Amino acid sequence: MNAVIAGRPSPLGATVLDGGVNFSLFSRTATGVELLFFAREDDARPSSVVTLDPVKNRTYHYWHTFVPGAGPGQLYAYRVHGPNEPAEGLRFDPTKVLIDPYGYGLAVPKNYHPDAARKPGDNAGTAMKSVVVDPRAYDWEGDAPLRLPSSRTVIYEMHVRGFTRHPSSGVAEPARGTYAGLVEKIPYLKDLGITAVELLPVHAYDTHACPAGLVNYWGYQTVSYFAPHPQYSSRPDPLGPVNEFRDMVKALHRAGIEVILDVVYNHTAEGGHDGPTLCYRGIDNPTYYMLEHGGGRYADYSGCGNTVNANHPVVRRMIVDSLRYWVTEMHVDGFRFDLASILSRGPDGHPLPNPPVLWDIESDPDLAGTKLIAEAWDAAGLYQVGSFVGDTWKEWNGRFRDDARDFFRGEAGTVGKFADRMLGSHEVYGHKAREAEQSVNFVTCHDGFSLNDLVSYNEKHNEANREGNRDGASDNKSWNCGTEGPTGDPAVEELRNRQVKNFHTVTVLALGVPMILMGDEVRRTQAGNNNFYCHDTEANWFDWSLVEKHADVHRFVKLLLSRRLLRDTSHEERRTSLTDLIEKAKKAWHGVKLSEPDWGPNSHSIAFGVELPGEKLLMHLIMNAYWEPLDFELPAAPAGWRRWIDTALPSPQDIVEWRRAVPVPGGSYRAGLRSVVVLVGGL
Repeated sequence: MNAVIAGRPSPLGATVLDGGVNFSLFSRTATGVELLFFAREDDARPSSVVTLDPVKNRTYHYWHTFVPGAGPGQLYAYRVHGPNEPAEGLRFDPTKVLIDPYGYGLAVPKNYHPDAARKPGDNAGTAMKSVVVDPRAYDWEGDAPLRLPSSRTVIYEMHVRGFTRHPSSGVAEPARGTYAGLVEKIPYLKDLGITAVELLPVHAYDTHACPAGLVNYWGYQTVSYFAPHPQYSSRPDPLGPVNEFRDMVKALHRAGIEVILDVVYNHTAEGGHDGPTLCYRGIDNPTYYMLEHGGGRYADYSGCGNTVNANHPVVRRMIVDSLRYWVTEMHVDGFRFDLASILSRGPDGHPLPNPPVLWDIESDPDLAGTKLIAEAWDAAGLYQVGSFVGDTWKEWNGRFRDDARDFFRGEAGTVGKFADRMLGSHEVYGHKAREAEQSVNFVTCHDGFSLNDLVSYNEKHNEANREGNRDGASDNKSWNCGTEGPTGDPAVEELRNRQVKNFHTVTVLALGVPMILMGDEVRRTQAGNNNFYCHDTEANWFDWSLVEKHADVHRFVKLLLSRRLLRDTSHEERRTSLTDLIEKAKKAWHGVKLSEPDWGPNSHSIAFGVELPGEKLLMHLIMNAYWEPLDFELPAAPAGWRRWIDTALPSPQDIVEWRRAVPVPGGSYRAGLRSVVVLVGGL
């Protein structure tokens, strides 16, 4: 392994070839590069070093070599030499061991800590190492991305570790909290009616990027955009995380469930000027990051200390290569882009009218048909919900979240906005002539209150985060139903249960793609913490005893989702726009009186009727956020009305199986206070 052979610049990363491995690294301003090999992840000294010749082993700005005898499972890293001139944006430090930006695997020493990567001196013994992986060495058994229709998609935002880590999960200890553990719980997801899991970050991340004494649990501190997070694997060998992740994807696909990854291409775990040197900072700082003041300061549009220079040609290619790898080699079905609006910013930080990286992603043929979902805002105030660039991007609809919360907590002046959200947010998206499913509708997500806490707390309670309760949003648009936090008052508890069902109902029935947060179907609580990113404890894990404790809510969600799986998909197949869908639909808005909706600021109720000719069905939806029961007149239905949902009724009357809806006598229906009613009839 000591012979220095020229190798070739393409492809980047470590590529397994006949007889050895080709290594290639981009660095425009480096003066020297050393390729290090390690026998174990915690070795303080490399087993061998390959010093790259700046003439023989460099083509353009690519440093490369071929190493005979190297193969899959080999641990490796780099030392990169160059000027250390922070004021100019150059931060080379050859005492630091750096992982490969294109490394497909990652090995983390048990004694790893980023402090060693930010302090002076050699950090080899505590540094992460990359792992050589041969993506071809896996039997997919005919598996491929599913490409399920969005009109029948139900997204379940979840955390790999948190889903099965709790002792109540029933998963054996070695697999608890891992990719393998998730596989054991696929029957639960399938039974619930989930068609896509949206996994919080599984790109390898730094668990230490948080206040001292806590653990970064969410994973929004990426160190490698190609390697699966090794601590989610039950396998100790270097290749274990890659293969176990693939096993999980294959098992989910067999159950008809797509895999969407939450990806963080907007910043990395290297932080600001005082952050650790793990990879990009020490390889080519001005290329990978947006810099200000002549290069001496990191631009921070992410709120995490740095901002990835996403529209630099080299970084653009890395992002697209990463996405392509996860689709072609790891078989994922889609991506949700964290703080996606940052990707629209140019190197100077200003938003671009046609950001190259976004069009590169959308137009890449290997990504055609892949679900692309944008969190269309960033931490510096750029808000692009309804105006995100592109032809196929879906968006997390933050306006649906806010307006649904406001409507059901009884805020004035919300009926009109909420009604529009139920029809796909036409005022937000109609100008794009896009499909109804452009809007991803949600009321809660990982970032903020859980659904139980949304109806149980007026204020955030983040003291456990050790930031003096200053972190997390203060305006949550929540309502505690009369008592802050847990209560033994049955009236308050009944109202909270009703509100939970209200939110689930409108999220699933609104035009768009519904997303529910892990555990919301069983009222999982975070004790009022709306920024629970730094707690890897039972308080943050899915407590499986809640499935029985809140069996009525679980049953409600299951029956609700079963209806979505029966939806007509013809509009999506014909690529009917949201505008055309609404204009051609036979629909009507009502108040308590037929055809007399009250759009005034003091109105707290609305009813909506629509014909679904493709399903030969009438549907009448009553949403009463008023604090008293209201009697609503009903339009005529040829075969009469039947009640499918009434959240004011106790379980099991609150929802029945779709085909067993209960006949409703008379020409009116009394909707209970703060309730949702869904009536159906035949055409």
